[in-house]
Amino acid sequence: MSMIAVSSSAISAIGYEAGTFAVRFHGSGTYHHHGVPYELFERFLRSGSKGSFYNYHIRGRYR
Repeated sequence: MSMIAVSSSAISAIGYEAGTFAVRFHGSGTYHHHGVPYELFERFLRSGSKGSFYNYHIRGRYR
């Protein structure tokens, strides 16, 4: 999966492939979340605060 660099104090890059959302954090590794709709990935890209968006919409909501 290719990753896209993002501007965030917590997140360095994200990726999406076949329903799997990947998020790479500065210094703590990459996490994969399955079953994430593509529309949510697009909203993440447009969000002003990547960390807040991740915590509110993705973290703990997808396996």
